[in-house]
Amino acid sequence: MPSLFFLLSGEHETLPFAELKAILETEGIVYEEVQTLPQILRLDAVIDAVKAVEGRAALTRVCCQELFCCKASFANIVKAMQSVTLENLLNSGESFVVRVRRVGEAARNLVGMDLERKLGELILNKVKGVKVNLKQPQKTFFGTITDDSFLFGLKLAEISPTPFMQRRPRKRPFFHPSAMPAKLARCMVNLAKPNRGDLVLDPFCGTGSFLIEAGLLGCRVLGFDAKKRMVRGSLRNLRFFNVDCEGLVVADAKHLPLMKVDYIVTDPPYGRSASTMGYTTRQIIQDFLAMSSDKIAKRKRICIAAPKTVHISEIAETLGLRHVQSHFVYVHRSLTREIVVLENA
Repeated sequence: MPSLFFLLSGEHETLPFAELKAILETEGIVYEEVQTLPQILRLDAVIDAVKAVEGRAALTRVCCQELFCCKASFANIVKAMQSVTLENLLNSGESFVVRVRRVGEAARNLVGMDLERKLGELILNKVKGVKVNLKQPQKTFFGTITDDSFLFGLKLAEISPTPFMQRRPRKRPFFHPSAMPAKLARCMVNLAKPNRGDLVLDPFCGTGSFLIEAGLLGCRVLGFDAKKRMVRGSLRNLRFFNVDCEGLVVADAKHLPLMKVDYIVTDPPYGRSASTMGYTTRQIIQDFLAMSSDKIAKRKRICIAAPKTVHISEIAETLGLRHVQSHFVYVHRSLTREIVVLENA
């Protein structure tokens, strides 16, 4: 299997890695993890892994076929590049460009433009008849300086954050301050691991963030909310993004009017900008999780967010749900979200 590396978003320490692995597993891509570096995941996997990630990921930025990995020094990089073969990667007559990106403050002694110029020169010497095109190259070679390492490869895909910005809460027809940002909503859907055609439920659908992201992935979606105004607003948002839904219902999440769903992705109300209808957030989550184990099949997942003070994983394990993973997302001084993945044991 070819070696790949992925440059991940620096917005969170653990979520981008977890999302990427969840996507590969959902799509049935066999992979072997080679190394984890700051904002970099190196894998042995088939090239089709890139297509799977490109079509789903919120927190992956660049996907590359790896040519070499070495210590982040100018001499080591030049030596590694001199030993690389570019057969079948760059042909005579094609144009290319070299781009280098730094993660954080890694190896500040290395100047990105100097590396781009030297690596481009070495490529020109290796492949006859190729030329540099800085604006519209046919091939892009991509290097990343991270920690004390330098990775270099052929860029296969770059995932723009722009579509997620266009779906951010204030861009939707119906806005509520409790709405989940599109990137985090997509990430949580991916952590639940639904596939195209699976039925995804959000029992606290609010403005429809999870339903929109799951629907855009080709899932069937179903939403409930205790407030009629939120259900109507969610419907407006889904229609705006051309997402069809199986249904949007005014209903109590503790007594859901349905038999079975495939996956649940949700963010229950916390009691400030979102109403808890007189219950504590902990009570709502405990009652909801007690009900949910009967609504999804064995080994199917629930991805849920709540204030870390609620300790969702402890509640879930007392109810027989398996705690798969947790990620903590700082929102503001009085709120850190715990993103929890649970499995129906």
